[in-house]
Amino acid sequence: MSKNRKTAPDPEIDQESPLKRIVKVETIRHGQEEVIEPTEAELKEIASLQDLKSLERLLFTYTLRKASGGSIRLKGRLEAKAIQTCVVTLEPVDEMIDMPVEAEFWPLTRIHAIEREEAEAGSAGDPLAEWPEPIVDGTIDLGRLVYETFALALTPYPRREGAAFEWEEGKSGEGDAAETRENPFAVLEQLKRN
Repeated sequence: MSKNRKTAPDPEIDQESPLKRIVKVETIRHGQEEVIEPTEAELKEIASLQDLKSLERLLFTYTLRKASGGSIRLKGRLEAKAIQTCVVTLEPVDEMIDMPVEAEFWPLTRIHAIEREEAEAGSAGDPLAEWPEPIVDGTIDLGRLVYETFALALTPYPRREGAAFEWEEGKSGEGDAAETRENPFAVLEQLKRN
């Protein structure tokens, strides 16, 4: 099952993905290694959507295998080199991603059957449970899987090594002139005593 899917997918809601790689299930070559490498335009669009300074490389190698019940198993590896912005200094921060990815694709009817069973049992299901990706009209979208996996792998608050917030009491942001400010809690304490 996908390591990035946390709720049941709804193919009725078209989630925008800048990367589309639709594969027909009937054309899958069992165990054949394949590669997805976005075009320059796709890299730029992904970088823009993820607020990156740049996305220099994104490579996904994978194999697909047909399994029981009409499901498909994917094993792959995602490699990427991105440049983010440090949340402290606003300087560039290199980010290297190299991670294994495993996912399952199930026919939509099978996914809906499980949802119905949970609803009839009165169970809302575990919101953190992993759900398979859907097979819709005999196709799977590997582009969306790659994009979502990449987006979730990015460091959410990137920082340059050694970067830290430095806050000095009594210093204003305008130059080095020290400004003495009264602590608002000290003022409240003094009012309380009076």
